[in-house]
Amino acid sequence: MKSIMNNKHLFKDKVVLDVGCGTGILCMFAAKAGAKKVIGVECAGIYKQAKQIVKANGFEDVITLINGKMEDIDIGVEKVDIIISEWMGYFLLYESMLDTVIYARDKYLAKDGMLFPDRAQLFMTAIEDCEYREQKINFWDNVYGFDMSCIKEQALLEPLVDVCEPEQILSNEVPVLDINLYTCTLEELDFQSEFFLKLQRADYVHAFVAYFNVQFSKCHTKIGFSTGPRAEYTHWKQTVFYLDEPIVGEKGDLIKGHMKVNRNKGNPRDLDIKITSGLDDGRFKNERSYRLR
Repeated sequence: MKSIMNNKHLFKDKVVLDVGCGTGILCMFAAKAGAKKVIGVECAGIYKQAKQIVKANGFEDVITLINGKMEDIDIGVEKVDIIISEWMGYFLLYESMLDTVIYARDKYLAKDGMLFPDRAQLFMTAIEDCEYREQKINFWDNVYGFDMSCIKEQALLEPLVDVCEPEQILSNEVPVLDINLYTCTLEELDFQSEFFLKLQRADYVHAFVAYFNVQFSKCHTKIGFSTGPRAEYTHWKQTVFYLDEPIVGEKGDLIKGHMKVNRNKGNPRDLDIKITSGLDDGRFKNERSYRLR
């Protein structure tokens, strides 16, 4: 909202496309900022409520809502000046709408057009989380005297989307993916990256945590937000990848990791993730595959 309302000069008399407009809230902010035409595209049922909301707020003359998939419709104009979209998903890419935004960019965005947002970075850090691991994962080793450890494997397979407390963080935070929305391609969304984390205290590393930052670089004053553990709460929370066995480290120790991320062939909105990690001297090696689904 701030990226639009604090930059009315960028939206005045412009044609704006909102990809996945939901309730139409961003469409209305764009109209309020002075856009001469706003086109909102939404394929879900919320489209019906969005039409009512736009009408109730007196924006029918400026905002046109279209029900359907971006790839299957004609938006009625050849080019737009600005594309806005809240496309980000958990772990930035899980169930995200980035594929659709890239399609809209390539087909409709004018040569000198703008994207809101236009930059995103995915970060990794390390945390201590003994309490949760004991309650939710190691619990299956002995359930009232019975061995149910086969379920433990399933619990480790699926990353946890939740909020981490800042005091759990053990290391620095490093980027593993940097997306420039003006140039990125679908192929770049399958990626692999090495990361190095330096421990800030002696402790057990039970999991890695991923979060993302988003920027609106075309704004007069740079605007963005973070979904990290030290930032204000967002509905994206953080994504937690638990290790098979904790890494035991001292202050200053270096964790070397490698992450490989691929969209699932059966369902491209699901992600297959493989993380290999351990101390830089070769101790406490972990290798685990995960699936965000």
